[in-house]
Amino acid sequence: MSNHISMSTPVQTLSLSHSLALAIAVAGVCRGAAHRGFISGVSDPRHGHMSKRSPPPQPAHIPMAEQRWRPPYPYASSAAGGGGVDRRSRSGFCAATRTFHSLRSVGPLPPEELPLTVAAYAFSLLSSAPPLVVAGRGPALVDAATGIAVSYPAFVARVRFLAGGLWCSLGLRPGDVALVVSPSCLDVAVLYFALMSIGVVVSPANPASTADEYAHQVRLSRPAIAFVAPEVAARLPRHVSRVVIGSEVFDRLASASAAGGWAAPPAVAMKQPSTAALLYSSGTTGRVKAVAITHRNLIAQISAYNAIRETVAREAATDAGKGKPPPPSPSPPAAVTLFPLPLFHVMGFGLLTRTISSGETAVVMRRFDLAAAARAVERYRVTKLSAAPPVVVALTKSDEARRRDLSSLVAIVVGGAPLGREVSQRFATVFPSSTGPVATMAGPEESAAYGSVGRLAPRVQAKIVDTATGEVLGPGRRGELWIRGPVVHLGYVGDPEATAATITPDGWLKTGDLCYFNEDGYLYVVDRLKELIKYKGYQVPPAELEHILQSRPEIADAAVVPYPDEEAGQLPMAFVVRQPGAYLTEQQVMNCVAKHVAPYKKVRRVAFVNAIPKSPAGKILRRELVLQAMASTSRL
Repeated sequence: MSNHISMSTPVQTLSLSHSLALAIAVAGVCRGAAHRGFISGVSDPRHGHMSKRSPPPQPAHIPMAEQRWRPPYPYASSAAGGGGVDRRSRSGFCAATRTFHSLRSVGPLPPEELPLTVAAYAFSLLSSAPPLVVAGRGPALVDAATGIAVSYPAFVARVRFLAGGLWCSLGLRPGDVALVVSPSCLDVAVLYFALMSIGVVVSPANPASTADEYAHQVRLSRPAIAFVAPEVAARLPRHVSRVVIGSEVFDRLASASAAGGWAAPPAVAMKQPSTAALLYSSGTTGRVKAVAITHRNLIAQISAYNAIRETVAREAATDAGKGKPPPPSPSPPAAVTLFPLPLFHVMGFGLLTRTISSGETAVVMRRFDLAAAARAVERYRVTKLSAAPPVVVALTKSDEARRRDLSSLVAIVVGGAPLGREVSQRFATVFPSSTGPVATMAGPEESAAYGSVGRLAPRVQAKIVDTATGEVLGPGRRGELWIRGPVVHLGYVGDPEATAATITPDGWLKTGDLCYFNEDGYLYVVDRLKELIKYKGYQVPPAELEHILQSRPEIADAAVVPYPDEEAGQLPMAFVVRQPGAYLTEQQVMNCVAKHVAPYKKVRRVAFVNAIPKSPAGKILRRELVLQAMASTSRL
């Protein structure tokens, strides 16, 4: 959604059932093969047993300082937060404070003063589950390409062993920063949890970055060590100590047999507001920034996720009591989530912590490929898919996806940009075996809110602010979305000016998104404020035009950017990828948009390209398209 990263970016769910538990408005994060020799505790996903190389099941190591927190199970929801709100107000808007409050039930959240890491919190949820829930679990991790799987006992044991190696052999301590540069793989997931369990700050970076980009990230994060894929090691600054993931050194760190087994790290009394991760912004509007995410941010996100799951389960039970057939749950006990988004991305990182804490299965892809994703859904009976909107669009137009059995899909969690009504409906048409009524957000009522990212998550407050006047607006009026709550990040590391410009002294995060709430409390994201096209004094949201173009069967993909113009200021310019064999002219593209929008929103220029440049998370790289347009003009 923005160049800053927030643990509170709107996340939308395209539900393939009547009832949704997964998508959390303003609660989630927005925006390969296992290395040989490391995964010793593996299981075949087709069977329910561990291999002969599996280590014996062992409990998670939870420091003594953190053992006081024992969550109730199942989640016992309490009354919704938001003091001062007229409970009759469906929008959650308080006229006295000009603030929107969440009307959702809240789940238990550990006291903020209690020392607790997100890893210990996640493992405490796993260990408190009833025996029947534990018995119904699938593996914790599955490699999408190879089928190698890691059971939950093996995952917990492997995290424990690796944490001991990191502490005893490498001497890592709480507050140290570990740069992790690797494609998504099973080793990386284990490494994240091992680092966070001993208070080391995880700093994941894109393995496709350049040497200059790594140098900038190293200056920001000042890592004590880097864990890198073999192909990346040479691009890091020479002074950074490194361990190659999958190497003999790395395997020895994670080995239970090394030196008779590493001693367990001593109790680590990490304060929840301390930093758990430094996640890098996409850099689509400038140099990347390092965003400080706390253990409290991640714990609150997990709590909100589980509270909404519990709410939907309760609604389903109520429906069953009235004689209605219960809908398929988006998070059944054996929920399987496909991770096409990279684990170094904010959405992939946050989704991993939620998936593990819920005892679900994470199917990890080394890199995204549409055909491979469709095969993985079929092979592993995936129930949830996390994706950017362009991936959902591509699925509806993919012959490979149509050939695959995607009937196991229950929900698609969409983040980074709003998903249009047309795309949601087309998905339901193309994959009828996977869908009930297409829905967004949680519960049967919210399933009718097409185009919305849903209602506010538990414990989250919001304001809509007029950027020109500073006036705080009520329902139905557009302005910049500000949010506040335990999911809001600390700020930008090494950039106090950017932090001050983004987060107010009283904790409101300015998202940079043009949004509005309707009278029922549903949040609608219009576009990024920085991406609005200024045409003759009007503001044109490119996302609206992109949704129209992407709904055309002849168009495989599309993006709209501002094109400089002396008279108008900026012109909406469309970059279009034709479907193979499709014949489409520039005028036809302009006409197709003109039929659906006001005159000032019409596309004025068109360029046909082979592909739309995107980030690893599927975000359109608009700057590259603008430069491409300018370069083509300068050659004329």
